[in-house]
Amino acid sequence: MSYVSTLYHIVLRTHRSEMAIAEDHEKELYAYINGIINNFNGKLYRVGGMPDHLHLLVSLPATMALASFVKELKVSTSKWMKANPHFPTFTGWSQEYAGFTYSIHDKDKIINYIKGQKEHHKKMTFGEEYRQFIEANAVTIDERYFMKDA
Repeated sequence: MSYVSTLYHIVLRTHRSEMAIAEDHEKELYAYINGIINNFNGKLYRVGGMPDHLHLLVSLPATMALASFVKELKVSTSKWMKANPHFPTFTGWSQEYAGFTYSIHDKDKIINYIKGQKEHHKKMTFGEEYRQFIEANAVTIDERYFMKDA
């Protein structure tokens, strides 16, 4: 028996940061995402965001790579959102994403951060937040590609 704990804070941005996730219907999307995660035998601790991006705090099975999970999540949600009349301006997700591991001891702090997205973005743009988030996790940003979609 192996004992593994994976806790990921993932940030997904809509294609070209389009304001495509209407607040009136975001809970439908969150429920759909929760179903996907459950199908992968993962656990969603929190999801939240703004019309142009999402934050997720998830635990994934040890056999699932983060890149594989994000790819499957983007493909599934893209198909669902494009077919759903509640997301008429959604064209897809950006290619890039951010995903970092955290200790289970950080869980409540990250949950509260995700819960506070609406209030947080009254003071800071998504671009500023995204840059801080990436840099705080000691990742070098390549400015040629940062928040740029083809």
